[in-house]
Amino acid sequence: MSDGAVKLEPIPGGKRSIEPRVLAQVAERAQSVIEEVQHVFVGPRQIPELLLVALLARGHALLEGVPGVAKTTLCKAFAATLGCHFRRIQFTPDLLPADITGTYVFSPNQGTFSLREGPIFTNVLLGDEINRAPAKTQSALLEAMQEKQTTIEGDTRILPSPFIVLATQNPVEQAGTYPLPEAQIDRFLVRILMGYPKPDDERRVLRRFMEGSPTARTLLEPEQILDMQALVEQVHVEDDVLDYVVRLAGHTRQQARIFLGASPRAALALITAARARALIQGRGFVVPDDVKSLAVSVLAHRMVLTPEAEMDGTSRESLVQKALGEVPHRKE
Repeated sequence: MSDGAVKLEPIPGGKRSIEPRVLAQVAERAQSVIEEVQHVFVGPRQIPELLLVALLARGHALLEGVPGVAKTTLCKAFAATLGCHFRRIQFTPDLLPADITGTYVFSPNQGTFSLREGPIFTNVLLGDEINRAPAKTQSALLEAMQEKQTTIEGDTRILPSPFIVLATQNPVEQAGTYPLPEAQIDRFLVRILMGYPKPDDERRVLRRFMEGSPTARTLLEPEQILDMQALVEQVHVEDDVLDYVVRLAGHTRQQARIFLGASPRAALALITAARARALIQGRGFVVPDDVKSLAVSVLAHRMVLTPEAEMDGTSRESLVQKALGEVPHRKE
């Protein structure tokens, strides 16, 4: 961690494990972030945990729900706990790619062009209502999300680290929205579906904001986040868990109602997310429950249903749940 070198202990087979003291420290910090977000956002604990999983796994998160269910509030509260530079883009139909990446501007006094950086040059980027902009504008994020860099008029510039995109979108059935291209959707490590709150939770929201808008405290620093991201790569994954993920992905490719099942890249994303979740839980190894808890959020949005399944309202989430029920975590 930032206050000391990351230490690994040898384990049988010549591999190395993360020191228990470091695991406990990471878990404490992670749980503090989740609890702090929940002081502002009222909802299932799993939702801020998924955002933290995406951050530590060096991925991005897509939040989908109707307007008014606190998607933006959640993202802003999460960003506030990280101690990182935060910027927001409100996606609209007239937004241009240069409004995201920036552009070169001529200076008459110096007779030279200088780059006016766009909002993408930040640590935490909130893309609000991302599906209200056309595909050309949405694609301006592709290189940044995949390569952590952006190319402006032929010049490639590296983005700050850490870097995460938190995007919100409304259901595509609503007027004035554009479906995200499949290549763009695949760049999001997790997709979080946010519905209406339960009556008790909604009452808590009303009471909390009547007493004043709550804010989240800063609990982390960029260097600490980078340390935690590096630790994710040290989390051990047994072959049995790898086989389980392979069987899950393969099962989605064989279901009649799925036109395109989970790809190898989706399976890799699931393993990476499971390693991040294990670290958040204070473990240096992945267990099947890590995979099960993340499978829907990581796999469902990457699958393409058959036209028949789309027409009768079958959800991709239900098909992933079906796969979890039919595929044992140990090979029989």
